[in-house]
Amino acid sequence: MQEPRGRYGGSPARIAAALLLLGGLAVAGRAAGAPAARTETAVESIPVPYPVQARSGPLARARSKLVEFETAPFPYHGLVPRTNKPFLDVDENGRRGHRTGAGRIYWEDETYSDRQVLLHLPKGFDIRRPSLLIVFFHGHGAKLADDVYLRQQVPAQISASGINAALVAPQLAFNAADSSAGKFWEPGAFARFLGEAAQYLARLHGDPRSVRSFASMPVVIVAYSGGYLTTASCVHHGGIGNRLRGVVLFDALYGELDTFADWVARQKSAFFVSTYTHSTQARNDQLQKVLAGRHIPVATSLEPRLRPGSVAFLPAPKDADHRDFLTYAWVDDPLKDLLDRLKGYTRR
Repeated sequence: MQEPRGRYGGSPARIAAALLLLGGLAVAGRAAGAPAARTETAVESIPVPYPVQARSGPLARARSKLVEFETAPFPYHGLVPRTNKPFLDVDENGRRGHRTGAGRIYWEDETYSDRQVLLHLPKGFDIRRPSLLIVFFHGHGAKLADDVYLRQQVPAQISASGINAALVAPQLAFNAADSSAGKFWEPGAFARFLGEAAQYLARLHGDPRSVRSFASMPVVIVAYSGGYLTTASCVHHGGIGNRLRGVVLFDALYGELDTFADWVARQKSAFFVSTYTHSTQARNDQLQKVLAGRHIPVATSLEPRLRPGSVAFLPAPKDADHRDFLTYAWVDDPLKDLLDRLKGYTRR
């Protein structure tokens, strides 16, 4: 199998190097004696004790943790928007499941019961400096530890960038071809999720006083592939208003064009970037036309600095592969490259 492109790649040696860079991954929020998370990556089951600091300064090392949230997207027992039908619409002898639009059935106990959220703070993160909250929504067939953490190297790219940012990445449908947003379909649910994230990030940081800073940080949503549907729900009625300062779609514009067009037109202080392969080229072309019809200027390349109100559509090279798009798109490690363009939030 061909190794994914990018600085961190996917070989055992590079994965080991990434783990050393990030300082290890811990799992928290699980009751004592409960089974480990459904991942194929070995992680520590005991949370790392980070002492409270009397005077917070830059972190001496990166900190990553898997935490179970009450406000996580799943489990979800509500309705599917625009259909007025229950999300769990299949019941076989008491086992509940969801039938996707493609007709496939996924079971709640296997696919829609994981409450885990990946948190990450890079080495040098300084709560005293201007900071961002990066929220990452993965695509189909993903597990947080195996895919977001290791294969796509999302925390490593944040660490390698110069940005003073925290990462929050919830598990959506577990290892499934489903873009459902779960609780994030509900108005205000995203805001409640970020409120809980602030509490856990403050604990990870080691200073309980930092919770107010995490709770008020500007937010940038980064979505890959099937993460577009959750992103659309959050920008439409997530409940965080002008706190949302940017949306980045990595080959993810599979639908919800009106939702994104309305948000771009409404939020003049936020940026929008959509980069794509042939998989979503037609929809990206269509959205550009919609925005042009609203007299919203768009660019087809990235400026050295991402500015409030800027809109960019960026085609990837022909050899870019959808599966490896987070490690190779217009450059190696495209998320790092993009974050380096967010000026005013440097940690060094």
